[in-house]
Amino acid sequence: MQDAIGILDSGVGGVSLLRRAVHWLPNENFIFYGDNRNAPYGPRPFEEIRELSAAAVDALLQQGVKALALGCNTITAAYAEQLRANVRIPVIGMEPALKPASLARRNGVVLALATKATLSLERFARLMGLYGEGVIPIEGKGLVEIVEAGKMNSPEAHDALAAIFAPFMGEQVDAIVLGCTHYPFLRRQIEAFFPGAQIFDGMDGTAQQLKRRLEAEGLLADRDAPGEIEFQSSGGPESIELMKRLFEMEI
Repeated sequence: MQDAIGILDSGVGGVSLLRRAVHWLPNENFIFYGDNRNAPYGPRPFEEIRELSAAAVDALLQQGVKALALGCNTITAAYAEQLRANVRIPVIGMEPALKPASLARRNGVVLALATKATLSLERFARLMGLYGEGVIPIEGKGLVEIVEAGKMNSPEAHDALAAIFAPFMGEQVDAIVLGCTHYPFLRRQIEAFFPGAQIFDGMDGTAQQLKRRLEAEGLLADRDAPGEIEFQSSGGPESIELMKRLFEMEI
């Protein structure tokens, strides 16, 4: 697809970023690539995450994309700096939205939900150093797998969230950071546990940064018609069908 923006993720989660990118850049063409065969990346060793990320990036670069958006906090934390040093096109990454969540904190706590890899890497530690007062990092154990299976509204999703949030049900929770692009597809279930908490996922900020970079580089699409979206996956047609369903899902 000519002049497309590439968005990639370890699986289907980055579709949540694609949705916001299409909102802010409706005339652009997009190729979304999910490495569903190897999802999730979060529990994997650091070097393996880098190797898998490099292969996924390669799949998009070979198609001549004009920019890359890393629709995955884990890929961003593990690979973004190395990638930017080796490509000449804009590379936009995700990061957990600790800053806006910290501004929303009153007298309670902020729960930062992310994958094991995201929580363990230096990028997250730097954010915690800047905005971590009152923030409790939590591993979203099993949540990526639930979304990858398309079971967002299932009893399994409810039980997994109940187990994760059980230690905090007596706390005043002012905000929740969704530090993985899979988690917005569980937003309604998460809100049910903490109905008074504000939810932050960073999608709009990342999509707007993508738009700013394209404008600065003179890479915006020069057409008035809506762009096209192509879904690709290492996991086959079932994964692509799930991507399409998530793209249309109300969250």
